[in-house]
Amino acid sequence: MTLLVSALLVALNIGLIFLLIAAPVGVRTIRMTRFIAADRDRVWNALWPLGAHASWSGEYLAARRVPDDAGLVRLQLRWEGRDGQPIERTVRLEEAVQGKRFAMSVVDDTSLDPSFWSNYRETTDLAVKDGGVLVTLSRTDRYRGLAFLIFRYFAVRRELGKLKIWSETGKYRAGGLFEHPASQVGFAVLSAFLLWPLFGLTVGGLALAFVLTTVVALHELGHMAAFRLMGHRKVRMIFIPLLGGIAIGGRPYDSRFEVAFVALMGAGFSAFVVPLAIVSSKYAEGAGWGLAAALLASLAGCAALFNIANLVPVWKFDGGQVLRQICPSPPLLALSSFLLLGGFLVVGSWAGMQPWFLICIGAVFAILSLMTAGGGVKPRFELKPISVFDRVAIGAALLASFIIHGYGLIWAVSKIV
Repeated sequence: MTLLVSALLVALNIGLIFLLIAAPVGVRTIRMTRFIAADRDRVWNALWPLGAHASWSGEYLAARRVPDDAGLVRLQLRWEGRDGQPIERTVRLEEAVQGKRFAMSVVDDTSLDPSFWSNYRETTDLAVKDGGVLVTLSRTDRYRGLAFLIFRYFAVRRELGKLKIWSETGKYRAGGLFEHPASQVGFAVLSAFLLWPLFGLTVGGLALAFVLTTVVALHELGHMAAFRLMGHRKVRMIFIPLLGGIAIGGRPYDSRFEVAFVALMGAGFSAFVVPLAIVSSKYAEGAGWGLAAALLASLAGCAALFNIANLVPVWKFDGGQVLRQICPSPPLLALSSFLLLGGFLVVGSWAGMQPWFLICIGAVFAILSLMTAGGGVKPRFELKPISVFDRVAIGAALLASFIIHGYGLIWAVSKIV
């Protein structure tokens, strides 16, 4: 029964990952309409990039026409670029009918490569209705996976909701319910309860579900700490029930070292937690606190397994991110990837996993790597190169983290099984 549940969980996660980040969704259009009880000119001047109220939400800091082309407009956005300065974006305004309609596409962006915007187009339509105006926003783009399509859906929905409040009351409400800390705590608790049946519907199973959720939070906390050390002024954590969490920085990456450091710090931070949990478990066992000792051993085992799994060389996993930054050539990258994956399988064997199970794990990681390869967003300019010294330092830290989590996994299995 346990084997069947594990297989179903793995299949479910692989399927979800494929749908979210790899499925060939193609060109899709998101279209939403909202009635706003306000004057049409007020709403138009908020949505038109050159309008008098275009800065209503704070998204646009400034807008000016490009002198050589009346259809081009240079926008300065509130979001920070790699240099800490506001991102600038050049857009083309088309099909403009004053107070009624306009379309917009992106020509250039100081943060993202132009290929990111090659299929993107947005339209805005306003229609007068008794007592107000009917606003329709459309966003068209080509998508790989449903994740960004879902993100855009809620972004448009939020924009219309905030526009309605601002147009009718004159007040702008920053932020949203989804990223509120209380909501994220709720998602974490929900994630734990969704995991509960997998560990058995007992008090012990619930404790293990919350332990695993805590492990995920600690892992993402390591990424957040790395973002702050790299100079990001705003960082946040988003919990996704069953799939884990995501740490988000306040600006794009500036260098290959930054990418490698941030990716490694998820497991690197927990590399301090695992030895502490092991020592605490041994102390609790010596003091006769059997339940506390077992719980701490479970924490060490879950943290070690979760983090060492994140270090395997899958394209989107932390290990794959680190290796791509520190390996200067494809042959070295391939060799390092096979060595790291081999190390994981050896640790699994020493921990008592059956050979067939290890083969299945290797096959799953291979599928995930192929599924997620090449799916990243290309920056406008190449990241700053990483020095030889930094490559060696990150490589040594990767090896140390892997050894610590490998030892933690083997020790925990010996105590729990």
